[in-house]
Amino acid sequence: MNTDFSMIQWDDKGLIAAVAQEATSGRVLMLAWMNPESLTATLETGFATYWSRSRSRLWRKGEESGHRQRVKSIELDCDGDALVLQVEQEGGIACHTGRHSCFYRKWQEGQWVESEAVIRNPSEFYKAT
Repeated sequence: MNTDFSMIQWDDKGLIAAVAQEATSGRVLMLAWMNPESLTATLETGFATYWSRSRSRLWRKGEESGHRQRVKSIELDCDGDALVLQVEQEGGIACHTGRHSCFYRKWQEGQWVESEAVIRNPSEFYKAT
């Protein structure tokens, strides 16, 4: 695949922030990181592939849980240092906690309050390690 990533401003680790946003609702589902290899894999397959900083390897969203993200479009911001992926979230769960979105805590009256219930217990779709 011919890819021109020259407009991307990769950070000093060769990564760019990637926001996954639900294409139908506009809800921000998660923030992850991409490197050139994960962005290429995403473009080739049509499914989100990220770079896992904690595991130092490619992370195909949904590879364990089945909750893949079908990418509808990718946008690069004006500074070239952040991406927004418009996605269709398979299974309705984007967060490893079993919630629809990773952004389920709201600041209210001086504290963080959980504003979204668990849809499905993560132990049902993640293998025990």
